[in-house]
Amino acid sequence: MSMLYSNKINPDCLPGRIDQVIDRTLADKRLVGAVIKVAIDGVMVYSRAAGLADREMNRTMREDALFRLASVTKPIVSTAALVLVAQGRLQLDDRVDRWLPEFRPRLQNGEFATLTIRHLMTHTAGLTYRFFQEENGSYQQVGVSDGMDQSSITLEENLRRIASVPLLYTPGTEWKYSIATDVLGAVIAKVTETPLSEAIHSLVTKPLGMSDTGFIAIDPERLANAYANDAAEPRLIQDHDSLAFMEGTAGFRLAPGRALDTTAYHSGGAGMVGSAGDFLQLLETLRKGGAPLLPESMVREMTSNQIGDLPMAFWPGRGFGLGITLLKDPVAADTPESPGTWRMGGTYGHSWFVDPMQRLSVVAFTNTALEGMSGQFTVDLCEAVYDRVKK
Repeated sequence: MSMLYSNKINPDCLPGRIDQVIDRTLADKRLVGAVIKVAIDGVMVYSRAAGLADREMNRTMREDALFRLASVTKPIVSTAALVLVAQGRLQLDDRVDRWLPEFRPRLQNGEFATLTIRHLMTHTAGLTYRFFQEENGSYQQVGVSDGMDQSSITLEENLRRIASVPLLYTPGTEWKYSIATDVLGAVIAKVTETPLSEAIHSLVTKPLGMSDTGFIAIDPERLANAYANDAAEPRLIQDHDSLAFMEGTAGFRLAPGRALDTTAYHSGGAGMVGSAGDFLQLLETLRKGGAPLLPESMVREMTSNQIGDLPMAFWPGRGFGLGITLLKDPVAADTPESPGTWRMGGTYGHSWFVDPMQRLSVVAFTNTALEGMSGQFTVDLCEAVYDRVKK
């Protein structure tokens, strides 16, 4: 079977193809609602809110709906860290314990590890996530929060618990997706001497006019409900719910109410709330070179593979930059995206990608986990954007 797709995306045909994907996915009850935005050459060529933001109250999805961002938080926080680097206030090769003296995890042999900011940003720090581990995993035993549950602990206490567990490997020798961006958030707060929310506001969201984005939903009436498609029909996620990730793991522990909880600690890896339009603004800023946040050289470093040939579980054909994945081999990844495309997602049901070669940015925020993050919808949407035809 060969894959054929045009080298140049035709924006005139794109809306109809995306509409078909959205309508089919909603009809199949794999999603409850979604907001999709596509920009080519800096021009919005598609923007649609579809389905329901609140199925129980029959509240229609709106284009400015707010979503729990989960891991879509990571590129925002990573950008903030790079702004500090560009300002000369932080260095990628700074030791983490320069800024967080109490955060000194040990290796398996009991020796203290040498951790740098670069290790955190490239997910080569030796850390993991609780949801990747078995039910009785070490993170669960010490009560580590993944940043999406209803936890009463502080960020400082969560860091203490993380550091109390030996690293999985020597930093820099492997790649594993992890809670490292939460640690990075704590570094940003320490460098700026402000709460992380204030730091992100001053470094990223205020300069870009991302007024919908923060650690608390600015307008509860615009906040979409959260659903899970792990049953015949998506179910409403309640606080303290669990959602299976893969067999044999503890799975996600979710608390949608965290988006309205002013006492919840600021999770740099999973804790923000925002809109699709706001996030598209960030992606387009980076795609165009980074101004006014970053110099173009810093964006090139952010979006260049930093991990060599280290294997990446779940993401074949991809490498990792400073906070985001990078496509190295479209054939291995089985995708029509161009080499160099950046892509990530979020547990509550989000995916996004930027194809610099095509000058393309796509944001797909949904209120349905895990279909909107890693389900067939994400594949169908991507193929619709590129008009990929299988023969």
